[in-house]
Amino acid sequence: MAARADKPARAENTALLRDIGALVRHERAKRGVTRKTLARECQTSERYLAQIEAGEANPSVLVLDSIARSLDLDAVHLIPSGRAREPSGMGAVDRARRIALVGLRGAGKSTLGGALAARLFVPFIELDKLIEHEHGAPVATLFEIYGQGTFRRYERECLTRIVATHDSAVIATAGGIVADDETFAQLLDRTHVIWLQASPAEHMRRVMAQGDFRPMAQNGDAMNDLVAILDARANAYRRSHARVDTSAKSTEACVRELLAEATRLFAIR
Repeated sequence: MAARADKPARAENTALLRDIGALVRHERAKRGVTRKTLARECQTSERYLAQIEAGEANPSVLVLDSIARSLDLDAVHLIPSGRAREPSGMGAVDRARRIALVGLRGAGKSTLGGALAARLFVPFIELDKLIEHEHGAPVATLFEIYGQGTFRRYERECLTRIVATHDSAVIATAGGIVADDETFAQLLDRTHVIWLQASPAEHMRRVMAQGDFRPMAQNGDAMNDLVAILDARANAYRRSHARVDTSAKSTEACVRELLAEATRLFAIR
């Protein structure tokens, strides 16, 4: 879909275009998708997409629909007046003794999750690794071949099976699980969700130490992108039932805090 030059927006439409641009930017950042990647997927230029996000372009309905589909959204989600829909979730159900850890990559979900599971004497399940095992390919490959929408469906189906077969478990999720309203609603309904929080600098340090720079590989603006992703997901992360700040703390100290939170959540379920 080729980008085209749009007529300048009338003064009364400037606020609407600015709001649309903010929604596009927010949803892109929430999913950890770079502007370059999104432009390629919706077949427009990166410059034109930047203009849309800045509220400086007046995208056609077809362009907006293409952007929405590339983000696995309905176009109505990118129109301010259609933004207020709240996921229905699955209703009030028993969360049993299931703990789910959410947070950006580098928050410590794998390390702390495994240690917490050992203290609780329950299975430790890494959702991404289970998806990779079931579908025979790394997460990055599944994203590249099938797209974000299909991967999120795999993630949702995998989570459904986990909660159906495990009354007790510690589940480490991918950072982007909050980008899918249905999956995150299921997580909140069926597990005790704990947000592992850390500063952007701490996230970046840990990711670099792990040698895993997705999705910011070869990106000179990686820190700004990471901050944007964190900002876009923060409201969703805040819906968690508890949070533990892992910045500048030892693994043992974080595990103790997690164990205390898990015990508290199990008591009030």
